[in-house]
Amino acid sequence: MAYRVEGEFERCMLKAHNIYYNNARNIDPSAINIPQGYKIELFAYGLDCPIDMVFSEEGDLYIADSGVNSGQPKIIRLSGERFEIIAEGFAGPITGLNYLDGNLYITNGGYITVLRRNGSRQDIISGLPCNGDYGASNVAFGPDGKLYFGIGTVTNSGVVGEDNRWVYSHPFLYDIPAYGIILRGQNFETDNIMAAGEERVITGAFSPYGVSNVPYETRKGVMKKSSGSILKANRDGTELELVAWGFRNPIRIMFDREYRLLAVNRNYDVRGSRPIANAPDEFYYVTPGLWYGWPDYVAGEPVTLPRFRPEGGPQPEFLLALHPNVPPKPNALFPPHSSVMGFDIDYSREFGPYSDIYFAEFGSLGAQTMGPSAPYAGIGHKISRLRAATGDLDTFISNKSGLPAMNAQDPGLGRLVDVLFGPDGAMYVLDIGISEPYHGDRYIPYSGIIWRITRE
Repeated sequence: MAYRVEGEFERCMLKAHNIYYNNARNIDPSAINIPQGYKIELFAYGLDCPIDMVFSEEGDLYIADSGVNSGQPKIIRLSGERFEIIAEGFAGPITGLNYLDGNLYITNGGYITVLRRNGSRQDIISGLPCNGDYGASNVAFGPDGKLYFGIGTVTNSGVVGEDNRWVYSHPFLYDIPAYGIILRGQNFETDNIMAAGEERVITGAFSPYGVSNVPYETRKGVMKKSSGSILKANRDGTELELVAWGFRNPIRIMFDREYRLLAVNRNYDVRGSRPIANAPDEFYYVTPGLWYGWPDYVAGEPVTLPRFRPEGGPQPEFLLALHPNVPPKPNALFPPHSSVMGFDIDYSREFGPYSDIYFAEFGSLGAQTMGPSAPYAGIGHKISRLRAATGDLDTFISNKSGLPAMNAQDPGLGRLVDVLFGPDGAMYVLDIGISEPYHGDRYIPYSGIIWRITRE
């Protein structure tokens, strides 16, 4: 049975020969490659830019609608056979969701909000730096009784530039380190996007747009405002502490049964004043207290290596005069522009090998501002699997076409944002929907779905 999520507009779903049709998207599970012995089916449809999901102890499924399309982020619950909206009116796009002891923890805008079982809500953390390129991750619950969350960077690689259109509304926003740093003093000259005509502007690293650096200039660390970090706090939001820093976009985190902190980190793009090419996405078992390399390293290697130079662009140089430590190597690497999102661990022993980790890959957003765009084929829009026994990363499911569902005629996987094992042992895959052709950041309304994968 496929569940329909009710929205502002009436949507219908017709089924013929295992192909589903509605006015937002065609859906055909047979268009997806899946290993022998498994079955994939449509579980729910009609979602509008969903971003995260979680099961409660009672078996209810909670889904976060980001609000990217509608401007109205909300929380939806599937209880029994009915979806219902249980909370609306959040501060900004929802970027993460988790559940503990009857409470939902919702990352939205610069806030972490607790939605309690009785319907009351409280912003337990506010003022997070979420107005730049990247926001905050989901919340994870540590063995120390604390809540953990990640914060992405304000810019691609440490310099505010022409690619940061948020500068019109936040002209003094820039990356802030978690600890004090010393800069080498590079400056980057671009057209001034804040002025008409041919005016030029010079911007330094870790500085507001149009503010230059001098050699060996220092920047103080500000933990709560720190770019690319993982923080923790009491469950009421008090006593904020730094866990680790030097990430670019630690978009999803979780703890495994051995109490290790796991994180995926989405890496540099070929854009802006300091473009960096061929940067893979990363998966880490996070060691507290370490710096993980942003903005001067990729997967434990310096950006000064020739392979990170963009075609037609300059060789990246270090921004920092001193590095806090040698950055750790990732536990797994994904091809550049895989755009890894949510992940989960299989502990059932019935679905597959025990403790294999499955990752949802969103895929390339398309053309970059310098150099060739990443090809769609073979990159992202699939579920990858990290084998616990060997440490090898392989593809679990993907579209037979090798391409994402980019329009209403393509019936396979679209943009995958989360993977979750349910209390029934099945794998649930959250698909944000399909984007418009040539506009990877514009999603067709109500094209979001949930896939369900089981053993046959």
